[in-house]
Amino acid sequence: MTEQASSDGTEGPTVVPAARSGSLEENRRARREVDEAFSAFYRATVRPLVGFLINQGASLAVAADIAQDTMTKAYQRWSELRDPRAWAHTVASRALIRTFASVGEDLVDMVPEPTSLLARPDAIAEWEARYDARPMLASLPLRQRQVLAWTLAGYTPGDIADLLGLPAETVRGSLAKARRAATAYLATKEGEQ
Repeated sequence: MTEQASSDGTEGPTVVPAARSGSLEENRRARREVDEAFSAFYRATVRPLVGFLINQGASLAVAADIAQDTMTKAYQRWSELRDPRAWAHTVASRALIRTFASVGEDLVDMVPEPTSLLARPDAIAEWEARYDARPMLASLPLRQRQVLAWTLAGYTPGDIADLLGLPAETVRGSLAKARRAATAYLATKEGEQ
């Protein structure tokens, strides 16, 4: 497991160090480059990260919250991250597991505003239509769902084993079972139509 994968970002914020020597303008330019690099990473990663969490069983609101928290932590640690995408997926996955494990409920009087990931409140149906594999994923046991979600996010079984700290055989076995279950699920759905 990599050093950054073992840290879930719960420590205090880390500031990107400024250049040790140089003018104020050089420091501003370096900071601007860091901000531009992070902005590009954020735009390319946040939506797929939300989809990744949904594929693991999170609701859209929970997935969006976890993705945003993960991106905040990534920005705070940006200078330390060697593989930001893998780090973000690992941190978000762990946060989702902690969410599943918690039993507390937050009761609210009013429904929260739609997340910024959705331009308009009625867009949730469109969002869910993009993730039509969600009912199939929900039918899988947790480990199979987790491994398949990582696979759908573009990770190889070796990567998944490293990032989750599991034996590679366990990941490959869970993935094979998930694929068989998905095939059976889709065959059943086709038979119903």
